[in-house]
Amino acid sequence: MTKEFDVIVIGGGPGGYIAAIRAAQLGKLVACVDEWKNDKGGPALGGTCTNVGCIPSKALLQSSEHYDQALNHFADHGITMSGVKMDLTQMASRKDGVIKQNNEGVLYLFKKNKVSFFHGRGSFVKAVDGKYEIAVSGAQSESLFAKHIIIATGSTARPLAGTPFDEETILSNDGALKIKAVPARLGLIGAGAIGLEMGSVWRRLGSEVTVLEGLPTFLGPVDEQIAKEAHKIFLKQGLKIELGVKVGEISKSKKGVSVSYTTAAGQTQSAVFDKLIISIGRLPNTVGLNTQAVGLQLDERGFVVVDADCKTQLPNVWAIGDVVRGPMLAHKAEEEGVAVAERIAGQHGHVNFNTIPWVIYTSPEIAWVGQTEQQLKASGRAYKAGTFPFLANGRARAMGDTTGMVKFLADAVTDEILGVHIIGPLAGELIAESVVAMEFKASAEDIARICHAHPTLSEATKEAALAVDKRTLNF
Repeated sequence: MTKEFDVIVIGGGPGGYIAAIRAAQLGKLVACVDEWKNDKGGPALGGTCTNVGCIPSKALLQSSEHYDQALNHFADHGITMSGVKMDLTQMASRKDGVIKQNNEGVLYLFKKNKVSFFHGRGSFVKAVDGKYEIAVSGAQSESLFAKHIIIATGSTARPLAGTPFDEETILSNDGALKIKAVPARLGLIGAGAIGLEMGSVWRRLGSEVTVLEGLPTFLGPVDEQIAKEAHKIFLKQGLKIELGVKVGEISKSKKGVSVSYTTAAGQTQSAVFDKLIISIGRLPNTVGLNTQAVGLQLDERGFVVVDADCKTQLPNVWAIGDVVRGPMLAHKAEEEGVAVAERIAGQHGHVNFNTIPWVIYTSPEIAWVGQTEQQLKASGRAYKAGTFPFLANGRARAMGDTTGMVKFLADAVTDEILGVHIIGPLAGELIAESVVAMEFKASAEDIARICHAHPTLSEATKEAALAVDKRTLNF
């Protein structure tokens, strides 16, 4: 059966489903094709983010944080507990419930916005009469046609060369979310956001966690001052972090996973882990798209080649999210999805890559927007910096979490905010104020002169802005 639409979106993750909804809101007849399945074989919309990424990892982080608080910090508040234990089956069940709610939420939004959903793998067949034919391979085969195609197929975990994921002992982010018992020894290759977040979950639950990072610096994309603070905090928490290592042979046995590696000092060492999580980046997911059928251009790394507006070299074929250039962040994909839908409708969609926030959901959280101090130094731009510690924030003291700081970077002449970097409680929520400020080209003084409620963590943002001018009031 042939069906015709104005827009077909291939992929139902954050970029894809948002693009489909926005296009439908703008009066387009829209279809979305997604093949993700739940345990029962039914549709599981939401992509990597909802199913094996952002959402389930935050559910586990929240559960493990509660456990850590009950075990180690409730006594500070006068709450005495005994016999505290973690039910991993219940923790996993709650995580799965959160995933299911999000899956069903997207299906509801499709019905609400009259987006037609097709469960299966979408691939190009041919271009014909100014339209593209898309085949859907699933429980039922479909042939769909549309003038506009939006590719939003996301990314997959990058395996280490010669070491495929078995999702039992050698794990990607997918397997890391399904560990059924607390591993006594957990190894992590890669000290990025995924690795550190998963390491935090299992450290809190009792694992001895070792992180092996190939780069000589910790959290290279993060502002250096913030990264050094994070490194110090994580070591104090019990994470063992080895930087500048070169991973050698990885082998499995009844004892676990053995990893040989060379340290930054040139020493050869080995470690045995019960579970090994490999988190060394992600690959664009173009497998099965049949791009050759229409001549869609991919680059040497497999990304779909697009211009600044997410247009491919083919007429009316667009691509967004992890499958194109730029940061692999769910909210970046969403913004591109909205912008492309609006461009298709004749509007002027826009994404400002300079104000995309980043968050690492460890404890403490790390969040930032804009340029780092090392980037400003490298570019030669004159700047002023101001910091304020949560140690001097009344709300942080009342919460019992005074770790970290807020850091502002502003132009030395105009005072325009160039970057804001936070490590501390609820950093991921606090960064939003700075994103808004930077979108409006605000100065540090603008934030410094805005009234912030007391006592709140956000006062640390105001004080850091004041610190740019060396006039903090509470430190």
